[in-house]
Amino acid sequence: MSGLAMNKTSLFAASALLLLSACDSGPAQPPLSEAPLAGATIGGDFLLTDQDGQKRSFKEFDGKYRIVYFGYTYCPDICTPDMQNLMAGLKSFEKKYPDLATKVQPIFITVDPARDTSAVLKQFVSAFHPRAIGLTGTDADIAEATKKFAIYASRVDGGAPENYLMSHSQTPYLMGPKGEPLAIMPADVPNTDVNEGAPDLVEAELTKWVR
Repeated sequence: MSGLAMNKTSLFAASALLLLSACDSGPAQPPLSEAPLAGATIGGDFLLTDQDGQKRSFKEFDGKYRIVYFGYTYCPDICTPDMQNLMAGLKSFEKKYPDLATKVQPIFITVDPARDTSAVLKQFVSAFHPRAIGLTGTDADIAEATKKFAIYASRVDGGAPENYLMSHSQTPYLMGPKGEPLAIMPADVPNTDVNEGAPDLVEAELTKWVR
């Protein structure tokens, strides 16, 4: 084989390796400093109780990206579809980028601790994703967490004391590995293109920011 042929073969092999490396490195991504919520004063540590009765802090998840959603299990028409969309998007992301997906922790925090006990939350979050964590606490604990995450929550009484609803912010956050806010996840986007539903947009946001 001539030296020219050998050089062409070597160049082809090197190009193939570079292409393979580029494919393995994952999608092209902007820096986290360009995230929509970068620099916002949203978030902070808390100590709440998970669906297994264990105390959990927000800081213990440092090093992971966190999908944080405040809602309640008795919510008649918002929280369940939001969680379905968020977790469907995460599952799609897991199929494409399984290694990156292990860095994402989904967290559901109730704004209705009186009814959302650990047992109730366990049944609720397990219906959406096997790694989802549900958190509850005292009224004061939840009030502190909602304040740190700029979440509005207020009780709306119904015809009977037990039939109340909770008016609350519909704001699913994607938080970074230092607990910093990155973006609001598109869990409810009714006016999107027919070929691009909320789970697809959730997957796209994860693909954009998780690394």
